[in-house]
Amino acid sequence: MTISTEIVETVPQPMTDDAGVPPESLYRLTVAQYHAMAREGILTDDDPVELLEGWLVTKMPKNPPHSVVTQLTREALARILPSGWYVDAQEPITTADSEPEPDVVVVRGDRRQYLNRHPGPQDVVLVVEVADSTLQRDRSLKKRLYAAAGISVYWIVNLLDGQIEVYTDPSGPGEQPDYHQQQNYGPIDTVPLMIEDREVGRLTVRDLLP
Repeated sequence: MTISTEIVETVPQPMTDDAGVPPESLYRLTVAQYHAMAREGILTDDDPVELLEGWLVTKMPKNPPHSVVTQLTREALARILPSGWYVDAQEPITTADSEPEPDVVVVRGDRRQYLNRHPGPQDVVLVVEVADSTLQRDRSLKKRLYAAAGISVYWIVNLLDGQIEVYTDPSGPGEQPDYHQQQNYGPIDTVPLMIEDREVGRLTVRDLLP
């Protein structure tokens, strides 16, 4: 199949950003072009890529501890969520220039609401990334794009340091998007789950670590 230039640039461009993006050649795409490639079958569910700040980026491989902690976190959040919300894992959310696939995400409503689109920032109250080899990317590129999208709470389950990093008060879009507040929770601490400025439950950090 011939790929038109309306779908994707034909020449890969190197990413020069220093924010945890791997140095391999990547493609520059809009969200609309990314969706078009999926519709045409150029990209499939089996392709290990995601769209981050307009770049088609190869996803990091997941080792067993990463996979286990992702499922532990998903299950723990599901147990304390109030009605009207659900938790998902490694599924896309769509922002203005990105379509990341967070390890865990808490979404408003029910799954059938999203038959025609992926959840957007207005639908998401929490994104979680489980970090080992991905720690640099999760603290830089991922944090920046989630802050730019205005997602209110971002957790990094940091397997290297045995803690959960909680980022709140996003700046929204701007020259240097970021979260204004950060708090780290160690193994014996409990992390509050906040939904629309209300605490709905707590999780003990060590219960989510390998």
